[in-house]
Amino acid sequence: MPSLQATRRRIGSVKNTQKITKAMKLVSASKLRRAQERILAARPYSDQMTALLAQLSRRVNANAHPLLQPSDGNKVELVVISSDRGLCGSFNAQLFRQTIELARRLEADGKKISLTTIGRKARDFFRRRPWPITKSWVQLPLQFEQARTIAQELIDAFLSGQRHEVRLLFTEFRSVVSQRPASRVLLPIGQTTEPAPATTETGSYTYEPEEEELLTELLPRSVAVQLFRALLESAASEQGARMMAMDSAARNAGQMIGRLTLIYNKTRQAAITKELMDIVGGAEALR
Repeated sequence: MPSLQATRRRIGSVKNTQKITKAMKLVSASKLRRAQERILAARPYSDQMTALLAQLSRRVNANAHPLLQPSDGNKVELVVISSDRGLCGSFNAQLFRQTIELARRLEADGKKISLTTIGRKARDFFRRRPWPITKSWVQLPLQFEQARTIAQELIDAFLSGQRHEVRLLFTEFRSVVSQRPASRVLLPIGQTTEPAPATTETGSYTYEPEEEELLTELLPRSVAVQLFRALLESAASEQGARMMAMDSAARNAGQMIGRLTLIYNKTRQAAITKELMDIVGGAEALR
């Protein structure tokens, strides 16, 4: 059996770990509330813009703007949004698994894959994988201007022909206990992996200002909005996953403390019993 001192030290160590995990759970719960409020506020605007541009892209000529034109090229950029820190369960692992599966499917179709990583975990994971990393962003402030900067770089690469398609991979926030990896086609705009909804609308729009001017303003903004939404979704999902992971860790620490306390009591009782037997044996020998 382990010594009493060693068992006491293990119990103390696990209790300290439990205090840390409980504190991290409370911090994540506080951050999650704010992140959830931001994503719930951003979703209606993002959804309406996506619906508008999806409808618009079906009505206008694809040549009306370069961001609407699908390409026959084979260069695909995958934008992967992960966390900067760990201790969030399988949050990053599930996203990386989906990214690898998608990259291999695209390679089987003859595509050349490169990556843009957002988050330290994605950068560290994919730098050891066979796909080149175009650019990495770490410790990114959760602001729209940052999303617009990244979106503009992706748009420039697409318009210059360096990339023929851009896909966005992130973790979609569904609830505190449920986060799901998601994939979206970011460029060209209007392209999607899902079937288009049926519509009975006919006719065409009358544009004010002119169609070209309107699309020039709306389309780059749409890319930035979709990227910013993905960042918000990922941030909320990260805090939800971390809160659940820390809650599970705190409960497991409590169970371990219970088992170690039982071992400690058994060891202590055995030591006391042995000492009593030695005393009784010594007393019998003196008679």
